Amino acid sequence: MSTAAIDVSALTKRYARITALDAIDLVVGQGEFFGLLGPNGAGKTTLISIIAGLTRATSGRVRVMGHDVADDYRSARRSLGVVPQELVFDPFFTVREMLRIQSGYFGLTHNDAWIDEIMANLDLVGKAEANMRTLSGGMKRRVLVAQALVHRPPVIVLDEPTAGVDVELRRGLWHFIERLNRDGHTIVLTTHYLEEAQQMCSRIAMLKAGRIVALESTRDLLRRIGGIQVAIRLRGALPPKLRDQVIEEEPERVVLRLSHPRDVGAALQACRDFGSDVEDLEVGPADLEDVFLRVMSENPARSLA
Repeated sequence: MSTAAIDVSALTKRYARITALDAIDLVVGQGEFFGLLGPNGAGKTTLISIIAGLTRATSGRVRVMGHDVADDYRSARRSLGVVPQELVFDPFFTVREMLRIQSGYFGLTHNDAWIDEIMANLDLVGKAEANMRTLSGGMKRRVLVAQALVHRPPVIVLDEPTAGVDVELRRGLWHFIERLNRDGHTIVLTTHYLEEAQQMCSRIAMLKAGRIVALESTRDLLRRIGGIQVAIRLRGALPPKLRDQVIEEEPERVVLRLSHPRDVGAALQACRDFGSDVEDLEVGPADLEDVFLRVMSENPARSLA
């Protein structure tokens, strides 16, 4: 059996009276493109900080490529590249200098060929000699991605990598990340852009209040939980009996979540019986956003005390 890229066992982190992570068990296989989703405060950043060795767990164990992040920190950290959510940078260096310095942290010299390739793929060549403090927020985020890749880590964690990034860069970034994944790199992604997670991730874990509340393949999540979405344009009011199925509502248009296509006829009949005319109808599969909202609503937040 091959070593897991990330192996989290009974991981708990407490801050005074707050439990940020509660006995998390999680295994990410080598070569996976894995999504880690959850609302703000769910524990995603705490989990990433522990995986990266930046925060000590209260109890439990984390291994990266078989290396314990506490007992074998140097080897674990060398196996990992992390793109943080915050824009952290040194304002006194150029882009190329930053990447050379980052290479030096891992004992790498003569790394310019790989640095040039990273900059080309992230559209940073034109900014290579620019001072970091002169860059836009989107450009700074590109540099953070480049820094995470300079030592060619087998495992890459992307914490909101496209926050504040324009559409063109987002497309280029994902093209590059997909290439790295095809080449065998393990990718762990956290994002609030759920359409990105649905498109990119083969498997997803959802966290809420420090616990994993869903963990399975993206396809199975959509099939098991999603059901279908029905957008109805109405002349009149929505029947009260359908109110619990509403996931989006606008004047004269409502989107319902139904469990099965056979439920569409009953919903339309309920509208007619209520005296409301259906002027237009669209039926399609549920997306990951709908699944996410449903999972979160079905798993009420626990007390953090």
